[in-house]
Amino acid sequence: MKTIWVLVVLMVGVVNLRGAECRKAKKRVENTLEYSAISCRAHSASITDYGGIGDGKTSNTKAFREAISHLSRYEADGGAQLFVPPGQWLTGSFNLTSHFTLFLHKDAVLLASQEISEWAVIAPLPSYGHGRDTAGGRYISLIFGTNLTDVVVTGENGTIDGQGALWWQQFHKKKLKYTRPYLIEIMHSDNIQISNLTFLNSPSWNVHPVYSSNIIIQGITILAPVTSPNTDGINPDSCTNTKIEDTYIVSGDDCIAVKSGWDEYGISYGMPTKQLIIRRLTCISPYSAAIALGSEMSGGIEDVRAEDITAINTESGVRIKTGVGRGGYVKDIYVKGMNLHTMKWVFWMTGNYGSHADSHYDPKALPVIQGINYRDITAENVSMAARLEGISGDPFTGICISNATIGLAKKAKKVPWTCTDIAGVTSGVLPKPCSSLPDQGPEKVGMCSFPTDNLPIDDVEIKKCSYRMG
Repeated sequence: MKTIWVLVVLMVGVVNLRGAECRKAKKRVENTLEYSAISCRAHSASITDYGGIGDGKTSNTKAFREAISHLSRYEADGGAQLFVPPGQWLTGSFNLTSHFTLFLHKDAVLLASQEISEWAVIAPLPSYGHGRDTAGGRYISLIFGTNLTDVVVTGENGTIDGQGALWWQQFHKKKLKYTRPYLIEIMHSDNIQISNLTFLNSPSWNVHPVYSSNIIIQGITILAPVTSPNTDGINPDSCTNTKIEDTYIVSGDDCIAVKSGWDEYGISYGMPTKQLIIRRLTCISPYSAAIALGSEMSGGIEDVRAEDITAINTESGVRIKTGVGRGGYVKDIYVKGMNLHTMKWVFWMTGNYGSHADSHYDPKALPVIQGINYRDITAENVSMAARLEGISGDPFTGICISNATIGLAKKAKKVPWTCTDIAGVTSGVLPKPCSSLPDQGPEKVGMCSFPTDNLPIDDVEIKKCSYRMG
């Protein structure tokens, strides 16, 4: 554990440098705070205007709810922004509104309430049909919104602290009646920005956009103990046109987990995740993946573009998780420029992931996994290059790996590749892959494709906005 946190300190410095480009727009001009956002607002207020007290002890749930309710009247009049000044702002869950910005000062900390009564219980997601922790409903997220448009949650690296230890203990003791809350969840919404914030100690997943489109997640840091249960970093779920970039994540689960519903519920809902960009991710997660596709992928996952990925002491670089009964598909996946240090597996595809929402899944619903492209990979201190396991009678096809150099650990597995029920090609890969991935020769080293066209999310105009303090 000590080694991991030394790595955290070292890598925070790296990420601060890498994230400087997206954060440099923030500066103070006298009492005016300037920042970048997809929309600026005509009206402003501070949480203190609604009786907020940042002493870390007083509940501000009522203040946040009243502030956002009041500011919602400006939705059609240029929108509004709510400023959270320096302080420790204890609060339960609150809902966002449209044409709205929540801005956290660099010395502001939102502290999630430890009073369970402040967390409403809501129904399971329709594409899951089941809670993730229990069969019933789920506790609402700390920051929640549904059926919204034009929402910004940002800051100058202010902090949202989920104080998750209480929830982790209840989970391990199997005392939870409902699924644990997330730090932020936005549903059925469009034009969303979440940026320049630090998320700490989430009870479960950290950032969960679901059934939404046109989403920018940028310049955020996510930290949780590496042993904390299911503290996924960012989970784009049945979303279209999403960009995740300049993020640093230390967690107890996958750093980025791409999802689209669970078994028969996801198949029925039928809403894929597609047009997803992941850039400049740094991940530490000893028991999980830097990027996971699934396991809940029954609505489909397609056109994922990941590049410039650094992972340290992480179980796997990219993992595809699926199984019989999932249905759906994972296709047209493009990954390039991965720099990996101390891994169990670089590539991992699992066709036997057996977790199901309930017993009603269709055993004839087989997933389609095809068009998986990996290129320009360097890795060191790796136990095993790849574990690729398709499904008997349903092989994973169209796998392409090129220009990948994998340095094995001193105590690496004797057989660096295991491959069953897969098909594809390789070029310029060391150590030599299994026979299911024949080498096409050095002249084909650049053969694995990566799209050169822009997705619409890259063309979103970012504006310079301001808030006048005091």
